Amino acid sequence: MINVQYMEQIGSFLACVEHSIIEHWDRDALTDYEGSTLQYKDVARKIEKIHILFEHAGIRQGDKIALCGRNSANWAVAFLATLTYGAVAVPILHEFKAEQVHNIVNHSEAKLLFAGDHVWTTLDEAAMPVLEGIINIPDYSLLVSRTDLLTNAREHLNELFGKKYPKNFRQEHISYHHDAPEEMAMINYTSGTTSFSKGVMIPYRAMWSNLDFALRALGVHMKVGDHVISMLPMAHMYGMAFEFIFEFVFGCHIFFLTRVPSPRVIFQAFADIKPSVVVSVPLVIEKIMRKVVLPKLQTPRMKMLLKIPVINQKVRDKVREQVFQAFGGNFYQIIVGGAAFNSEVEAFLHQIGFNFTVGYGATECAPIISYVDWHDFRTTSCGKPAPRMEVRINSRDPENEVGEILCRGANVMLGYYKNPEATKEALDDEGWYHTGDLGVMDADGYLYIKGRSKNMLLGASGQNIYPEEIEDKLNNMLLVNESVVIQKGEKLYGLVYPDFEEAHGLGLADEDLEQVMEQNRRELNELLPTYSQLSGIKIRMEE
Repeated sequence: MINVQYMEQIGSFLACVEHSIIEHWDRDALTDYEGSTLQYKDVARKIEKIHILFEHAGIRQGDKIALCGRNSANWAVAFLATLTYGAVAVPILHEFKAEQVHNIVNHSEAKLLFAGDHVWTTLDEAAMPVLEGIINIPDYSLLVSRTDLLTNAREHLNELFGKKYPKNFRQEHISYHHDAPEEMAMINYTSGTTSFSKGVMIPYRAMWSNLDFALRALGVHMKVGDHVISMLPMAHMYGMAFEFIFEFVFGCHIFFLTRVPSPRVIFQAFADIKPSVVVSVPLVIEKIMRKVVLPKLQTPRMKMLLKIPVINQKVRDKVREQVFQAFGGNFYQIIVGGAAFNSEVEAFLHQIGFNFTVGYGATECAPIISYVDWHDFRTTSCGKPAPRMEVRINSRDPENEVGEILCRGANVMLGYYKNPEATKEALDDEGWYHTGDLGVMDADGYLYIKGRSKNMLLGASGQNIYPEEIEDKLNNMLLVNESVVIQKGEKLYGLVYPDFEEAHGLGLADEDLEQVMEQNRRELNELLPTYSQLSGIKIRMEE
């Protein structure tokens, strides 16, 4: 296990990865849920083979390597291999449409793409002319090769590995790239379309700082070999940092939900795996509360029992135990982040003494900005500034007057890739990152988010949804004058003010417009990932 003193001594992210592999060599590392398991030594061997492939294919340190596929052990290995080689990782959300994946691959100038089997069937290799090759994530076979170097390297990979390590590959052979604090580790794109693309350049100091934070916040409550579940997309910093990287370096056994994380799959996985810590978005918690717990408390008998003080506490204890067991019954705490928590659910969980806390972060901070342990958590807050991070409210009276949340410190990005205008807008001359979120901070340093000046919405599984991107497409459709995308529960709707003048000129009555808008909705959804599709379009009579 890596301790805090070791972290402070080395100050290197990749040295921590290297240390973990050597230290936990014979332990289970990565499992595809209901599939096969890799031990740390298996991960090391696969990383080494990928390094040999990169070297003989002419990949250099600093080259970009894109990854697009569902969470899996092989995705994780390819990511670790990219960083430990000294290349720059470009994780891409597997739910993006083909055009969006093409955009990111091209914009990042990636030399190679690791693609999942579901993703690959949708892609057009001709639309990514800069790529030198595409590698299949499930077995690392070549799907596309545009250089003889890559083809030969892959064909002779086992032979090359055998020549390099004729007497077996062992711990003493592990030696990875030495990272520098300001060196770029990865580019994480906040959206998939060219006009809205912002490739967040994340340096190794931010990766190290987030890892050190997790070690201090969670590591003291866990032990080597503990089980964790990776269900949030690893292509997003929240899931990557706190469901994968920290646990791998700590020596945990990580289980990847390789399928769509439906409530049934999640429930079963929690029961089977019994994770030691749970990282979640609010919707997962709210679903369990609304479907399993709250209905039982709404019965006349239960309402009566809750009014009797002595029984009241017993009922709450029982409810707390039910919720605890729903998440596997073996965790220190649940960390909620990514979006605002439903106030009713949050208040109830706090009332029953449930061990949860709410944190706050952004891709631009890789991701943590603020957090406290559940014992110190205050409802409606999202904790205090994380280690090595300053947070301030841009208002005259930060305790009472809402202002933009600004932060600076070790976790903050280098800027946006090939986008100096957006970088200048987000990072001021004093190094403060302007989050676009609004909030206040109390006298004790607790941060309270009051709204977003950015309009980002959150999908059911933690995906970022940018309504402007959807509106941009919708506004170009038949008879649409203006539109606004809103979220109700888990569903998205478009509010549209039609071009009534043109509609009447075509001889269409108002009721005909509903059919036109329904057709628009279907065409629009063909262009969008599943999580950002519209459930309906509502016509507005006023602008």
